[in-house]
Amino acid sequence: MKVRLGFVANSLSLWDASPAKTMTYKRYTELPKAERMDRLKEVTRLNLEHTKRILYLCAAHEIKVYRLSSSLVPLATHPEVEWDFHSPFLHEWKELGDLIKKFGIRASFHPNQFTLFTSPKQHVTDNAVKDMVYHYRMLEYMGIEKDSVINIHIGGSYGDKEETLVRFHENLKDLPPDVKDIMTLENDDKTYTVEETLTACRKENIPMVLDIHHHEANPGEKPLEGYLEDIFSTWDRRDLVPKIHISSPKSASAFRSHADLVDPGFVEGFFKTLKTLDQDVDFMIEAKHKDLAMLKLIEDLSSIRGVKRIDGGTLEW
Repeated sequence: MKVRLGFVANSLSLWDASPAKTMTYKRYTELPKAERMDRLKEVTRLNLEHTKRILYLCAAHEIKVYRLSSSLVPLATHPEVEWDFHSPFLHEWKELGDLIKKFGIRASFHPNQFTLFTSPKQHVTDNAVKDMVYHYRMLEYMGIEKDSVINIHIGGSYGDKEETLVRFHENLKDLPPDVKDIMTLENDDKTYTVEETLTACRKENIPMVLDIHHHEANPGEKPLEGYLEDIFSTWDRRDLVPKIHISSPKSASAFRSHADLVDPGFVEGFFKTLKTLDQDVDFMIEAKHKDLAMLKLIEDLSSIRGVKRIDGGTLEW
């Protein structure tokens, strides 16, 4: 069994490397009209440059799993702006894609919690479609859309899970087929359990991203190991290694919040369960300390008897 570890968006190992520098619509409107587009391009160029720096850091540490920031392009989907963020950055997008391919990095996106397909309001669904297309376009501009995923949650229950899930499947029909083809669904910490998310994934033929922290906060009717083989099988269509989100609670009273680091004791039992299935997986570390937490966890897990660290970001058992 091989396990690759990765991290989310920003690197705390690098100085001033946020790939999510932003610009609010209020600030945009406060600028003279002649300066607005220049400022948008300036912030975007900086985000793309910082992403490049992070990709080089991944290569240096042999990290093969990385989640790109959803905030690379400020105001990309704002109805009063919606600007062309491709033409001015043809070289930059291609360079990022070329580096991702060269370094063998598995890249992904995870739009925010407002990108959902469960709302009874059509404009919410329309905005979700717009946001998913935005993420797809960035992957397309990098030339990596065929090997990447865009991960979302099912969404709220609106007081009636059964009715809402029917609406979810109906609203999902609004998503362009090429975008839906690379999307994944993740179980959440309050509403949709592993079992409910898995059922939705099977119905839509969508791979499922398992989040073990969310499962502990919102468990299903049977132990997690009872779902694992079925979860992994949802990835067969994409011929990709299953992805699992890893984090641990900030505290007993703030159980759903992510801690700065990952407590190895929180994931060790699950890690050992994976060994019994001999299933290769990718761990996306969702701790507050980003790459620092990932590098600490890989050291902690490599101390388990029989586990060998075979490069900077990969374990073998």
